[in-house]
Amino acid sequence: MNGLVRTQLSAMMFAQYFIWGAWFVTLGTYMGSMPGFNAGHIGAAYGMQGIGAILAPLFIGAIADRLFPAQMVMGILHLLGAGVMYWASTVTDPQVFVYAILAYFLCYMPTLPLTNAISFNAMTDTERQFPAVRVLGTVGWIVAGVAVGSIAGAAQTNLPMLIAASGSLALGLFSFILPNTPPQGKGQKLNLLSLFGLDIMGSVKEASFWIFIVCSTLIVVPLSFYYAFTNPFLAEAGATVTIGGQTFEPTAIMTLGQVSEILFMLLLPFFFARFGIKWVLVIGMLAWVARYVLFAFGVNDLGPIMPMLLLGILLHGICYDFFFVAGQIYVDKKFAPGERSRAQSFLALMTLGLGQTVGSNLAGQWVARHTFGDGASRDWTAIWLLPAGLALVVTMLFLFLFRARTAPKIA
Repeated sequence: MNGLVRTQLSAMMFAQYFIWGAWFVTLGTYMGSMPGFNAGHIGAAYGMQGIGAILAPLFIGAIADRLFPAQMVMGILHLLGAGVMYWASTVTDPQVFVYAILAYFLCYMPTLPLTNAISFNAMTDTERQFPAVRVLGTVGWIVAGVAVGSIAGAAQTNLPMLIAASGSLALGLFSFILPNTPPQGKGQKLNLLSLFGLDIMGSVKEASFWIFIVCSTLIVVPLSFYYAFTNPFLAEAGATVTIGGQTFEPTAIMTLGQVSEILFMLLLPFFFARFGIKWVLVIGMLAWVARYVLFAFGVNDLGPIMPMLLLGILLHGICYDFFFVAGQIYVDKKFAPGERSRAQSFLALMTLGLGQTVGSNLAGQWVARHTFGDGASRDWTAIWLLPAGLALVVTMLFLFLFRARTAPKIA
């Protein structure tokens, strides 16, 4: 892979996650500031990501892999997404807004696997080259969060959505000059079961694998509370950090989670070697419990207790890497090379699809139950203790039922 291609792919990853990070974190806060919107609408909107994740394999497998080059499909999707996001930023009706978010996710979610496909096709050594390119995505998310979080009151406006729409327009145009990635499945018979990895799951007889799948799906239910309601929680608590005269609002503060994600990603091989897959996953699950407990008691009558809230945010590296990334590695090691992509599709279907959809809607309903009559304040202690308890129950089930035969070897 030459320098030009590396630069193109790095810019693609940066823009891909910049777009997502610009608006997704602040969505709940923005919706909460709109007349007529409630926590149920917020949960439903975040749940649309799960529906997009479920339908993305159908779109990619039936269209992108068989008919058109990946970079062309990604360009068209991002251009459509730019228009949909701009339209969504003008919608004031709660029901229409939720459907507008679904329309956007139907454009955006298929582009996530497309960025990987374009990268893998252009690389000569994916194990060595892909991490250095993919990390630019995390950097893009951080830059978006810091940019939005440095503007006072931006989270309560549609500005983040307009930034995302502009980024999507730029990436859509840029996609057409990305390295050519021909359709990989051209001429192959369409198999809907294989698109979701269901065709190979019947061959897995190991009980611990299915315990892992069930617990992974269940743990995403409490995890969904974080993505939908952390930003509104921090904004309501008045959590800010001032450095050198510059005040950073919750959106910028939350990017500390992505910084810790990079650090713990580098430490993950050490933890695999030292503790094995089971305890890495358990540590990741327990980190979610700890995070929610810190949030539950991180605000008192005097205001936010910033050390507790910051620690809860910094736990994101363990929460994400030790669960999501470790789980992907575990699944990867269970299947032959030709089956691994389908196995990952199945894992995504269960977690990002089913778990995320159920979790986001449950979060919305639970927050609505603990919102005071004026809609301006909530019982955040009760709100955060539910996902903490749910995560603890799933962790205990996993701890006592899961048996790992071997720890994965990390190169």
